[in-house]
Amino acid sequence: MGSIKRKFDENPSGDPGENQRQNGSAVASAEAVACIHDVSYPEGYAPPSHSSPSMASECLEPAKVFPFTLDPFQTEAIKCLENGESVMVSAHTSAGKTVVASYAIAMSLRNKQRVIYTSPIKALSNQKYRDFKEEFSDVGLMTGDVTIEPNASCLVMTTEIWRSMQYKGSEVTREVAWVIFDEVHYMRDRERGVVWEESIVMAPKNSRFVFLSATVPNAKEFADWVSKVHRQPCHIVYTDYRPTPLQHYIFPSGCDGLYLVDEGGKFREGSFQKALNALVPPTEGEKKKENGKWQKGLIMGRVSEESDIFKLVKMIVQREYDPVILFSFSKRECESLAMQMAKMDLSSDTEKANIETIFWSAMDMLSDDDKKLPQVSNMLPLLKRGIGVHHSGLLPILKEVIEILFQEGLIKCLFATETFSIGLNMPAKTVVFTNVRKFDGDKFRWISSGEYIQMSGRAGRRGIDKRGICILMVDEKLEPSTAKMMLKGSADCLNSAFHLSYNMLLNQLRCEDGDPENLLRNSFYQFQADRALPDLEKQAKDLELERNSIVIEEEESLKNYYDLLIQYRSLKKDIHDILFSPRYCIPFLQAGRLVSIQCTRTDDITPSFSIEDQVTWGVVTNFQMVKTSSQDDASKKPEDSNYTVDVLTRCLVNKDGIAKKTVKIVPLNQPGEPVVVSVSFSQINSLSSIRVVMPKDLLPLEARENTLKKVSEILARFGEKGVPLLDPEDEMHIKSSSYKKASRRIEALENLFDRHEIARNPLISQKLKVFHMKQELNAKIKSIKKTMRSSTALAFKDELKARKRVLRRLGYVTSDDVLELKGKVASEISSADELTLTELMFDGVLKDIKLEEMVSVLSCFVWQEKLPEATKPREELDLLFAQLQDIARRVANVQLECKVQIDVESFANSFRPDIMEAVYAWARGSKFYEIMTITPVFEGSLIRAIRRLEEVLQQLIQAAKSIGETELEAKFEEAVSKIKRDIVFAASLYL
Repeated sequence: MGSIKRKFDENPSGDPGENQRQNGSAVASAEAVACIHDVSYPEGYAPPSHSSPSMASECLEPAKVFPFTLDPFQTEAIKCLENGESVMVSAHTSAGKTVVASYAIAMSLRNKQRVIYTSPIKALSNQKYRDFKEEFSDVGLMTGDVTIEPNASCLVMTTEIWRSMQYKGSEVTREVAWVIFDEVHYMRDRERGVVWEESIVMAPKNSRFVFLSATVPNAKEFADWVSKVHRQPCHIVYTDYRPTPLQHYIFPSGCDGLYLVDEGGKFREGSFQKALNALVPPTEGEKKKENGKWQKGLIMGRVSEESDIFKLVKMIVQREYDPVILFSFSKRECESLAMQMAKMDLSSDTEKANIETIFWSAMDMLSDDDKKLPQVSNMLPLLKRGIGVHHSGLLPILKEVIEILFQEGLIKCLFATETFSIGLNMPAKTVVFTNVRKFDGDKFRWISSGEYIQMSGRAGRRGIDKRGICILMVDEKLEPSTAKMMLKGSADCLNSAFHLSYNMLLNQLRCEDGDPENLLRNSFYQFQADRALPDLEKQAKDLELERNSIVIEEEESLKNYYDLLIQYRSLKKDIHDILFSPRYCIPFLQAGRLVSIQCTRTDDITPSFSIEDQVTWGVVTNFQMVKTSSQDDASKKPEDSNYTVDVLTRCLVNKDGIAKKTVKIVPLNQPGEPVVVSVSFSQINSLSSIRVVMPKDLLPLEARENTLKKVSEILARFGEKGVPLLDPEDEMHIKSSSYKKASRRIEALENLFDRHEIARNPLISQKLKVFHMKQELNAKIKSIKKTMRSSTALAFKDELKARKRVLRRLGYVTSDDVLELKGKVASEISSADELTLTELMFDGVLKDIKLEEMVSVLSCFVWQEKLPEATKPREELDLLFAQLQDIARRVANVQLECKVQIDVESFANSFRPDIMEAVYAWARGSKFYEIMTITPVFEGSLIRAIRRLEEVLQQLIQAAKSIGETELEAKFEEAVSKIKRDIVFAASLYL
């Protein structure tokens, strides 16, 4: 791939004050506003003689003139468009990427060409449709929910709709000259990212592209892929420039002030340490135990006027840093924080009147019953005080009202989840992170630098604020390195999230020119795998050179000894696991019991090349069970739980005075302090049969020193013989046959060690370490070569074969890959599990049951959240759900037999019955406020589920039509008419 790279350093703004710091420092340097322009060419392509794109025809007037001076990146991107070449624009949130999209549309309309604008979410499509409709008029919208002017020259749609149109061979696809992919970094999304790859690979060969993306470090790699797949140049216009510079502050829990920790890209270590030192620990009443982690009072605890959140917002308003967006990572937390603002009023009387007018004019489309919904009636008093809440659990119409009020400047303080940071062009002066940790569905973790960049990008309104302000609320000790990673780390790379689905496979087989292998070969996933090959080859060669340079005498004999040692360690571990299973060892963990423990505990798996690890001795003071998840473990056996043992032993304690102290266990005869440390069973080597008398209080240093002195005396008394240990069989009563077998094998191995010829070599330990190093190099080489083999072969090739076997086995395709009736049905279903739903339909389940029951059972396909307090569905619905799960297990078992990796039970349990009752009631004509009384879910979440359900029904209508099932088609259409009503399908305010 060829490329041309240029850098532009012009001042991008006509406003000289825009880039100035508030403290009066100089305008940001030219380097800071630089724009990098690069071009990727396909192999064999002869680039034009000019070094930069220029207007294709000088006589053409610009398609659009903007009322402001363009930034260098915007100017460069527009030149590429006028030259008729694809471009990827990678820039920060609010930098002005939409200018490029707007020009592409204007240019297409000027040239009488058709242009497609795709976005990742329906809400964003609706907004963009409104914006472009006002500007260009010849604009249509297609989102699945709504279709407006489908023959317009400019069509705004979701990426899923664009993919579907390409699979169905829509005429529109043949007429498209330009395709704009907004928020293309969505391609890394685990669930939906594959839709972008399919859409780009299948796009018409004569079309050109505009890719708009947040900053991604590997934008060039993406452009290289597009250039290769579509045999056309693809430009990259990349800028790290922020139109409004940011200042980053820390607000420590329990304090009254802010600490500036980063400005102009310089991290202030001293200020950061001062902020951490100022942290006020929460009182007992403010603590809330959650998932084994103390969550402190700044979020949930203090609901008085003096809560941290109240103090911070008050400070922000007083310093005129509003409007402010406060990001939180849970819907309930968002609402809880907003409720802590009860005594704050940020609106004037005029603003209150305007808010009420806008609110009720939007709500007028709702029925009187829906207007009385708690979410509607509770929100207005909050909004009238200039405070808003925005999350996916809100009614869509409420969410849109709040967005409009925020855009109009009537909401000064908005509590939002991170989804608010995606796509919607609604910056504020200040952004606050109410927590720097989030639960990602598996565990609590620090937010990544990519997430921080995305959300902090909302701070600073271009042309209004001289700077944007980001505030991190910190309620626990945070390492400077973690904070630096968050504030200064790079954006997340754009990596492929490609995966195979049956719907994709069936659609590829159904298309005339469809070829699943071609799609895989052209995927970004395959491109990235192939690109890694040269690096992998070099790594393998370097490692082979290193390995071959290691020459060991008596290597064969040493290998034999090493293998015996590995076996010995494995058997030792087996015996240890039996000895220290809770059923055997818990009765002997009384206070005062002597135990030997490993001196250091590390994650290093390199074996120590002595038969015994370095150990020390200590005294048991207590033991406890630790739960490893937030779920209720009451059903688990004690063997399945983790335990820790508190042991008094000698330790080296290093205190750094700020962040934390480190404790390292050392032998008793070395300098250190007597400390009680918690160790896991895996860290304990053996249990002694001796117990010492323990003092009642171990807090005094003298009491601990005296106890360890007794231990040292016992060790000295037994000398080389060693302290007597508990006999596993006679005293611990272990009768396990596994234990006896492992013990006999260990005895045999110990005899072999004693007699082994190399055992007498004085340099045995060093030789083993060198040999181990060589073995590790061999393992690395093997692993790299395996990766290389899988990269050179077609990615997913084995999985593709396995999935085709499944389709043949279940009767979806013939042996010649021609679609059967089932295949035609499944190819229409993209919003639910296509195989299970098709089997449900062909088993006659959907035909034989009442319409309300059918809608209810289909809800299990669209509801993903787990609700522990959900109502169990009534008997007839429960029986239907059991039937659905049986079909799901059958489908999963066939996949397992065909070598598709799947967990049968997890798959069966992925269908959730939690909203069956609510949907049943809705299909029977109940009011929305009535169904909300029978389910604990958020209103917005339920509406989203019912809308997805309608989407599935529309796909089932098409599926029934494709196989001539008129009776079922009519039933699905009637189901749509039953559920598509009232507040659930209220029109968007943007339309």
